[in-house]
Amino acid sequence: MTKQFSELPGLTDFKTISDENVNEFLQKGHTLVKNILSAEEIAAYRPAIVDAADRYNTEKRKMEDRDTYGKAFLQIMNLWRSDDAVKKFVLSKRLAKIAADLMGVENVRIYHDQALFKEPGGGPTPWHQDQYYWPIDTNNTITMWMPLVDIDVDMGMLTFASGSFTKGSIFDFEISDESETAFDDYVKNNNFPISRAKTMNAGDATFHRGFTIHNAPGNNSDKMRQVMTIIYLADGAHVSPPKNQWQKNDLEKWLMGKPVGELIDSELNPRVL
Repeated sequence: MTKQFSELPGLTDFKTISDENVNEFLQKGHTLVKNILSAEEIAAYRPAIVDAADRYNTEKRKMEDRDTYGKAFLQIMNLWRSDDAVKKFVLSKRLAKIAADLMGVENVRIYHDQALFKEPGGGPTPWHQDQYYWPIDTNNTITMWMPLVDIDVDMGMLTFASGSFTKGSIFDFEISDESETAFDDYVKNNNFPISRAKTMNAGDATFHRGFTIHNAPGNNSDKMRQVMTIIYLADGAHVSPPKNQWQKNDLEKWLMGKPVGELIDSELNPRVL
């Protein structure tokens, strides 16, 4: 049975991250921070997040009936708006402080969260840049990617092209077979080192910049790869003119249709630190 909201750990204390993590993030655009949540804390939150993801998942098609994006993962977004237990996790100050410290900013806001559950037999996640989807006027954006279960490469480990964030937006491609091909050639031609962890424990997390090129292999195990993500942006960012249809959609869905040039401060984008 899922723990009641009041019994869940607060995650209000701060954890100091190492200079090594900060420097790696500055240079590579990604870093792995270990033991952010203890085994007891992740054991408390995992059932609540999994339960919420199961309740709000709308993907009912068989794997063979989906396109490449659909095969890559089950994607359930903004669970913090629907479930109080998930809200306590997503709005926690411990996680927000790590994001802020890595970016070197004082305050951060939520862009949105998403559960990314890669099913057994699920396909690879093609190379892409997250910020392709975001109508935001700052590069101070960061995605936290935290497995809720112990994972290894066979389950679909997040994989980065180190240093690629320095090039900004590269292609006008959504996550697709086209993005995989174009980015794969680009990564090879620019000799970006490829980096991924061999294993991650539940409660560890990677953090990567919005323009860091990344992908993930398929899930070749018989277990669900349960991952919870939170996207943060530095407080003080403004809405930028949408550059594609996806950014137009995001503007309405995650920024509540705020006019271009206005401060990002809607009720969907609370300041968490």
